Amino acid sequence: MPKFIHHVYMLVHAVIALMFLLAALLLVYLAAQTGLKVWGETALGSAVVYVVEALGILAAAIVSVQISQTILEEEIIRDVHISGPSRIRRFLSRFLVMLVVALTIEGLIASFKAQKEPQQLLYAAALLVATALLLAGWGVFVKLNSAAEELEPESLAEAKKEDTQVTAK
Repeated sequence: MPKFIHHVYMLVHAVIALMFLLAALLLVYLAAQTGLKVWGETALGSAVVYVVEALGILAAAIVSVQISQTILEEEIIRDVHISGPSRIRRFLSRFLVMLVVALTIEGLIASFKAQKEPQQLLYAAALLVATALLLAGWGVFVKLNSAAEELEPESLAEAKKEDTQVTAK
């Protein structure tokens, strides 16, 4: 691939990483606004809902920051293509940890909201069950992928070498 096109791809990745970071900052601001609604609330149930909603928004902000950091590290700093089992597992693991945490918090928010609207309890339960299935599927993937890593030990060694290069920068 010509160097110019490669640099264009890196620039696009950098812009996307920056946009995720800006979205995270906006989400932190919105979480603070939501959390501040607690001070004007006299009912304990409503105050708890505001706090849990703020936590959900913060979880989404963390996901955005982590995606931004992953794009930055994997596509710009390391400048590698995800092809080996070690890189795939690392990339997916980082993403799925964030996703499982965010979905779990969203399920908790939905559970709190279901106290006022019981018909929403099915949604909350379905979300939490789906999150549990996602977590179980991820565990199976990691187990199967670690067996594939044993077939390509040089890929794991290369990924570990890149980790020390990223932390040194």
